[in-house]
Amino acid sequence: MSEFHNVTVVKKANVYFDGKVSSRTLQFADGSIKTLGFMLPGEYTFGTADEELMEIIEGELLFLLPDAGDWQAVKGGESFNVPANIQFKVKIQTPTDYCCSYIK
Repeated sequence: MSEFHNVTVVKKANVYFDGKVSSRTLQFADGSIKTLGFMLPGEYTFGTADEELMEIIEGELLFLLPDAGDWQAVKGGESFNVPANIQFKVKIQTPTDYCCSYIK
């Protein structure tokens, strides 16, 4: 899906890692929440409260989940799931545009 309809956008940006990662929150009528964001090259650690679906719109990155032995590669058009209540790492290879869906 290349666009969303009937959403509320929170104007204030979520800014992390000295501005190298930022996103905007979208709230849907059914109560679901997504963020649309952009990450510059670098290595970052994120924590989750809910399960997440990370859809990579454009760019390339590696991700590492806890207890996974190896980094896994994803690129534009691909996605990966992140369990709730963990910390995971990403290595952003090229500027990356993403959509994160929070699964409750």
